[in-house]
Amino acid sequence: MTVARTICLGFLAVIAVGTILLMMPFSTSNSTWNDLIVALFTSTSAVCVTGLSVVDPGTYFSFWGQLFIALLAQIGGLGYMTTTTFLILLIGRRFDMRQKIAIQQALDRPGMSGSAQVIRSIIATTLIFEITGVFLLLPAFVPEYGWSKGLWLAIFHSINAWNNAGFSLFKDNLIGYQSSFLVVFTITILIIFGGIGYQVILEMYLWLRDRILQKSIKMQIFSLDFKVATSTTVILLLTGFVAFFCIEIRNPETFGSLNLRDQILVAWFQSVTPRTAGFNTIDIGKMTTAGLFITIALMFLGASPGGTGGGMKTTTLRVLTSCTKAILQGKEEVLLYDRKIAISLILKAVGVLVGSVATVILATILISLTDPTLDFIKILFEVVSAFATVGLSTGITGTISTTAKLILIVTMYVGRVGVLLLMSSILGDPRPTRIHYPEENLLVG
Repeated sequence: MTVARTICLGFLAVIAVGTILLMMPFSTSNSTWNDLIVALFTSTSAVCVTGLSVVDPGTYFSFWGQLFIALLAQIGGLGYMTTTTFLILLIGRRFDMRQKIAIQQALDRPGMSGSAQVIRSIIATTLIFEITGVFLLLPAFVPEYGWSKGLWLAIFHSINAWNNAGFSLFKDNLIGYQSSFLVVFTITILIIFGGIGYQVILEMYLWLRDRILQKSIKMQIFSLDFKVATSTTVILLLTGFVAFFCIEIRNPETFGSLNLRDQILVAWFQSVTPRTAGFNTIDIGKMTTAGLFITIALMFLGASPGGTGGGMKTTTLRVLTSCTKAILQGKEEVLLYDRKIAISLILKAVGVLVGSVATVILATILISLTDPTLDFIKILFEVVSAFATVGLSTGITGTISTTAKLILIVTMYVGRVGVLLLMSSILGDPRPTRIHYPEENLLVG
């Protein structure tokens, strides 16, 4: 039982428990036993913080079913190892070296020191942001739905936004709040910080603390993770905002019928949500083909490592683009912010790209065979949304065949645990070798 297998089996165990809970009569609004495929799909989507749903969660599930979805999304966002380690710390037990290694791999940390403190910081950060989100959403929901339902709506959507899950209790998701600055601002901030990574948030907090306390003894040096994650996130958000605004502004089905203020809000929200969040303030199925392809690209790129989002990750993108830049400049070293990138990281980035593309292609082909009447762009959109754990849909999730739903379930699971981690759990830990082979040139490109 390797660490990779422990993590992969742990996610499967949580999905199984969630499926059983969602199948119970008290989880459905009509108090009857739930369909197995619906329960399995919803549980997988929640644990994998995707947000795709074959039913309307707000009307199909009871309060208990909705609570289970929120809890599963919380566990999925934190990660299996983070959740179990936190429970171990709660009961006062100490964890061994194996668990420290598991935490290191699950959070993609460079070292194992301070694992307990990292877990506490993650939990504290999560609670601070989610509680803040609840208080900010209350003025938007309470006047319309009352205190009890308004409070639950605020809690549910805050949890799903921070964990980049994308489940909504409204039939039209957040389309009804597309002109609400408070809802758009709160949800997008939770999405961005939830997906940018805990390490980045911690460094940002330390920098702000030093500025407020006026600790200027020495200049803080941000880590390479911080620089890459923040700069890439800002670039992708601004690029997506401009692209959606310019393309969809002529589409009366999405942006065209709105005033300038609402167009800016919708374009901003649509730029943020493909980064593995899944909420939508427009009808995704009515977007132009160009808008759908931009959304697919943003979904595939995803969020940052160490956060609650999925996708190929921003750091993988920067490593690959830096490799391309180095080749074009005739350099033999890959540099990022005057730092040399190790060959092992380059190989890992290439592996993530190849594995991600292969998974998307395979799932798209299989669903095209099971549901040949569906448009290709809608199938590709659904598959990328499932793999990148986004949750956006053109509206075909509930109408596809059972086989296609099972394919999406597997795709969501692969996207959540990671292609490389899943392959490592299947093949076992790599064995080091002292054998070196002769080098030879090969025509490439």
